[in-house]
Amino acid sequence: VLLAAAVCTKAGKAIVSRQFVEMTRTRIEGLLAAFPKLMNTGKQHTFVETESVRYVYQPMEKLYMVLITTKNSNILEDLETLRLFSRVIPEYCRALEENEISEHCFDLIFAFDEIVALGYRENVNLAQIRTFTEMDSHEEKVFRAVRETQEREAKAEMRRKAKELQQARRDAERHGKKAPGFGGFGSPAVSGGVTAMITETIIETEKPKVAPAPTRPSGPSKALKLGTKGKEVDNFVDKLKSEGENIMTSVGKRSAEAAKVLAPPVNMESVHMKIEEKISLTCGRDGGLQNMELHGMIMLHISDEKFARIRLHVENEDKRGVQLQTHPNVDKKLFTTESQIGLKNPEKSFPINSDVGVLKWRLQTTEESFIPLTINCWPSESGNSCDVNIEYELQEESLELNDVIITIPLPSGVGAPVIGEIDGEYRHDSRRNLLEWCLPVIDAKNKSGSLEFSIAGQPNDFFPVQVSFISKKNYCNIQVTKVTQVDGNSPVRFSTETTFLVDKYEIL
Repeated sequence: VLLAAAVCTKAGKAIVSRQFVEMTRTRIEGLLAAFPKLMNTGKQHTFVETESVRYVYQPMEKLYMVLITTKNSNILEDLETLRLFSRVIPEYCRALEENEISEHCFDLIFAFDEIVALGYRENVNLAQIRTFTEMDSHEEKVFRAVRETQEREAKAEMRRKAKELQQARRDAERHGKKAPGFGGFGSPAVSGGVTAMITETIIETEKPKVAPAPTRPSGPSKALKLGTKGKEVDNFVDKLKSEGENIMTSVGKRSAEAAKVLAPPVNMESVHMKIEEKISLTCGRDGGLQNMELHGMIMLHISDEKFARIRLHVENEDKRGVQLQTHPNVDKKLFTTESQIGLKNPEKSFPINSDVGVLKWRLQTTEESFIPLTINCWPSESGNSCDVNIEYELQEESLELNDVIITIPLPSGVGAPVIGEIDGEYRHDSRRNLLEWCLPVIDAKNKSGSLEFSIAGQPNDFFPVQVSFISKKNYCNIQVTKVTQVDGNSPVRFSTETTFLVDKYEIL
């Protein structure tokens, strides 16, 4: 009969103990305190005996896993049970240390109860213990699947409504050109501006036009409050977010989320520029870049009419062969010869209070040295489990990547991974079977790091690995260094907001 299972220090102090028969706390503490004194340091054994009980034990670094049994218990069965107990502990504790054991004491006790009932060993293995303690429910999975289906349908309906709103906006703009007074504040046609603002928050913004747009409310939050359809869409998105869903309906939405993380400059000048880049990258697990595509754009926003006739001085230090393209209304010859962005007709002004795309660039390559952040995931089978080593290295040392999340898929129904060494932090999402490796900053000072973990599975279970990050420095060295007025060439104060985002970053 198994009397108790305990984890104790080498001095005999009980950290966690589970008794399977009626025993007082004083008795169990006394038995464990006497245990270290009974061991003969000159000999190596797996058990020691007294007149009344037998201790079957296994050292675990600075601790002992101890089973206290009666003297007539089957020693071979007890040793097998001890091995199972010793394998259970690393499932819940990242380190075999006293504070870690104490922190997960209740998880360990629940697992101990699955191994032994009323003093006798249950016929269970490690995988069954994981399943029993996780309390996996088929009904819950069905409920979640139904809810996800409903959410997908709702998102599709939302996209359909967004297209209708976009069509309404186009119709309104068409009428607006015929009627110059359209879209003014206080006019009945202000709803055209409202639909435009709602649509921009849901779907990707169209290619910007240099022609001055009709006046419309400058704050999207105010505009959203005016339209009932906009409220419905906005409330639905907020509801999904409150339930823990990550809404990524379009590239435009990702840009909006990134803008919240990377706050714009506090002092936003009358001339403000947004420099935004998005990367889409696919690598093979054995190395080699399958495809990398990067798109960038400079958006100009002028809020003061006296700075509407200006020129932007662009500094392009890119050496990777980026393809540049100016807006049709921008003087291409001026940009080619002097690296300045100005209108073809110098007498004309840039639009006021609207974002205007003036320059965009594109880079497409399969050159492996262009990868900004390399990920090497190396799973190797070890018996029934898989040891996974994954490391990152920043190749482009001028970058500073913030809020980096490397997402590794895990096989379902095998419990939590046992984490070995790790740089940074990790999150285990048991609902979606994902391991998220979180790194606040990756830069030249912190250019490489690794994560080791083990879990039951096959090497193919851990792909594709996905990466997301946000950066305040752009990948291509294209910057606006100076802004001057067309008349007099006098300098103009300006502010810049730079964002480098991930559209897709996968290791297949």
